[in-house]
Amino acid sequence: MKRNIISIDEAKCNGCGLCVNACHEGALQLIDGKAKLVSESYCDGLGNCLPECPTGAITIEEREAEAFDEAAVAKNMAAKDAPALPPLACGCPGTAARSIVKEKAAEAPVRPARFESELRQWPCQIKLVPVNAPYFDNAHILVAADCTAYAYAGIHQDFMRNKITIIGCPKLDEGDYTEKLTEIFKRNEIKSVTVLRMEVPCCGGIVYAIKNALINSGKMIPWNVVTVSTDGELLEE
Repeated sequence: MKRNIISIDEAKCNGCGLCVNACHEGALQLIDGKAKLVSESYCDGLGNCLPECPTGAITIEEREAEAFDEAAVAKNMAAKDAPALPPLACGCPGTAARSIVKEKAAEAPVRPARFESELRQWPCQIKLVPVNAPYFDNAHILVAADCTAYAYAGIHQDFMRNKITIIGCPKLDEGDYTEKLTEIFKRNEIKSVTVLRMEVPCCGGIVYAIKNALINSGKMIPWNVVTVSTDGELLEE
């Protein structure tokens, strides 16, 4: 079958091993001082390893490859003494079921009379926004993973305010965002880009797309990445 899968340029690989740690499916290993794809069926093609590579040795290409095998990944990770996955879950930690228990506040906070949405345009899905929409000119852009709006309660006030918000999920949306984002950056004067992602591996696809779109656009646009944990905490800014 033809699908997206990673490719490693051994000439650029410095053997740091950061990509191996970033791959939660166990698809990568250091062999003779170089990162290698040990099994095509272990690679989901989402590219969480790409942002970790300091030399740009890893890319995603579309080619004939074995299908991603969730059962084989689960078995492979179990053999490495990885934490047991819940029944019917695939090898990706982002799909592992868990309950989030929070302590109840002694007193419920006073709720404002009305919560204001900070969404400043429509549509907001990356696949749907027009690349030449007038609201992109001279805008600060927030590129947010879908789940961040549910995990982080203050997303409107802390991240969306005074920004144009576009959202997506690299695991569920078909295709790559790089081409669309490149056109947005090329055609408009963008002031800054903030990426709001979840801590799960598949969200690395958004960071990868932004990084490559900025390179392809040829523009030096300030950008930063903020990570939200699955229990709604900010992990890094």
